[in-house]
Amino acid sequence: MNDKKLIRLLKISIFIGLCLLTTGIYLHNYSDYMESLGVTGIIISAACIALGLIFSLPTKMYLTFLLVKREADQQNSNKK
Repeated sequence: MNDKKLIRLLKISIFIGLCLLTTGIYLHNYSDYMESLGVTGIIISAACIALGLIFSLPTKMYLTFLLVKREADQQNSNKK
């Protein structure tokens, strides 16, 4: 898999993670239906938040490492 496809996949993963985070926060703070479910509603909203963090944070770090490596490679090729 080349870098462009990998970066696109990581960006999609970040987007999915952020959507899950915002959905979990919405369900926890503003949804009356989750409140009526009781503990099950809390578990559902917490699961959305946890999955959002799993999708979003590690991919941001990996994407940053890829971009820094690409920039360093470009600078090395410009110096030669």
